[in-house]
Amino acid sequence: MNPASTQNNALREFVDNLKSAPRRMYETAFRGGAPTTDRSRSTFVFGNVFLHLHAVRTHRWSLRWTTTVGLGIMSLSAFLITLVTGVMLMFYYKPFPEAAYASIKDIHFVVPTGRLIRNLHRWAANIMVVAVILHMARAFFTGAYRPPREYNWLIGIGLLVVTLGLSFTGYLLPWDQLAYWAITIGANIAQSPREVTDALGITEYFDPGGLQRLLLLGSDTVGAEALIRFYLLHVMILPLALAALMGVHFWRIRKDGGMVRPADADERLAKMKKVETYPVFTEAPNKTYQLAAVVRGKTAVVGRGPENTVPSMPHLFYAELGVMMMTLLVCVALSLVSDAPLKELANPSVPENPAKAPWYFLGLQEMVSFSAFMGGIGIPAIVLVGLALIPYLDREKEGTGEWFGGPGGWRLVKLSMLVGFGAPLLIESFAIRFGWLREWFPKIPQLIVTAVNPATILTAVYALYSIWCIRRYGSARSGALGLFTCFLCGFVVLTIIGTYFRGPNWVFYWSPSDWPKH
Repeated sequence: MNPASTQNNALREFVDNLKSAPRRMYETAFRGGAPTTDRSRSTFVFGNVFLHLHAVRTHRWSLRWTTTVGLGIMSLSAFLITLVTGVMLMFYYKPFPEAAYASIKDIHFVVPTGRLIRNLHRWAANIMVVAVILHMARAFFTGAYRPPREYNWLIGIGLLVVTLGLSFTGYLLPWDQLAYWAITIGANIAQSPREVTDALGITEYFDPGGLQRLLLLGSDTVGAEALIRFYLLHVMILPLALAALMGVHFWRIRKDGGMVRPADADERLAKMKKVETYPVFTEAPNKTYQLAAVVRGKTAVVGRGPENTVPSMPHLFYAELGVMMMTLLVCVALSLVSDAPLKELANPSVPENPAKAPWYFLGLQEMVSFSAFMGGIGIPAIVLVGLALIPYLDREKEGTGEWFGGPGGWRLVKLSMLVGFGAPLLIESFAIRFGWLREWFPKIPQLIVTAVNPATILTAVYALYSIWCIRRYGSARSGALGLFTCFLCGFVVLTIIGTYFRGPNWVFYWSPSDWPKH
């Protein structure tokens, strides 16, 4: 063969390969092409590292808006927005006191689109906190903690704690007055066990409060050590922990049989208006297997057929994409009308008055005003332990997958809301109007004040109401419904009081216009 001809053919082949490179890249990334049949949709889900967390098929009940309200995907979407915007902010932020505040001002006033990115980060973080709390409430009220989902409920509690930790650690980074004194409050709450050890006279030998404060701040004061510690927690340790817990959470949803649904979900769907979906099967099987199984599996999907299911791609994927777009739209809209706060440079010698924690901790701060230990450590620990025990105390099956399912149902929840809102309003009104034990008896032992204060009395009222619900309906689920609803309502009431009605020196005012004038 002519060497010149060989060279021309090789050159032509090289050019053809170069032209086809983009198409080949696409084909090697998406080997099956666009999914058009039931089998190709299944292959598409199996072959995608992100979609593989989904089951191949999704029950039609799970796609109903009222089943989940999209709160889980909303939480994930808000996390992704904070992750992307946080990485962008890291390009300009300097995590040491001498430059942190100036770098935030540069981001806010100098960097192109910096203000929008910071606003997006702040609003997505707040939406994430709200969405995670509401998502846990949705899971509880629909009985999604029951077998086989007990472990995933515990993972959800871990996600709530890490989410609050992420928001709290990010609060210090602007290094302004608002951030500095909010973290100072958090450090004092961490040190609150000294309230008990001081009363017992054992702080010199046993000081868990001092250890917690030291671990949190890395020092006795809020300074450079605290800032770098919070920065590392906020940008590295907690996001990795959250991502790992999310992966386990989504995977367990799949392995536990998908979203929780009533036992008669198929019958209920049959009575509803039909919606246009892909059929159950779009291809006839062309293979048979002589050996189907050796042992019976133990997962939740064993024994369930594909009736009333549709391919996760595109039905579930499109629904999730819609929630993500809506979350982004809300974050952008809020970012355009409300800027992230930025006060004066942090000054340890000029305390904020009132110094307030982030809004999601203002309920704790309200309880802390009566007893630092019980409000900041004791009662939150009791609440977390109680949440973790719910799946193991409620072994019933009635009402699983239904909103407010179980004995009592919606009627019990309405009564619980009345108790949940009424009790803290009455107790807080009394304490605000007449004071408490320390005002009445100045020399009363601190341990009595720690044990008997508005926060502990409110917790006791809720607990007694829960016991009444159990006896009234003969059901652990009813007691859990009453207690969870009460604590959720109490959280709302205390947060509102701490946000809008507490002024300088944590005194109650009907309006900021009533605050003392300087």
